[in-house]
Amino acid sequence: MQALLTNLYLQARAILEREEGQDLVEYSLLAVLISLGSVTGMSSLATGLNGAFSGIATTLSANA
Repeated sequence: MQALLTNLYLQARAILEREEGQDLVEYSLLAVLISLGSVTGMSSLATGLNGAFSGIATTLSANA
């Protein structure tokens, strides 16, 4: 019985001390940060492009 409990304790401790999943969490957080940055950048880029094309359309309409 003692050997079984010792074995169970050692297996549980080995599972808790594993660090393999830590890299996955770090990479996923990095991916989230990159995607949030690109969405924010694309939003401001889209606003700028919309303003530029509206100005071109206004100029073309006035000169046509």
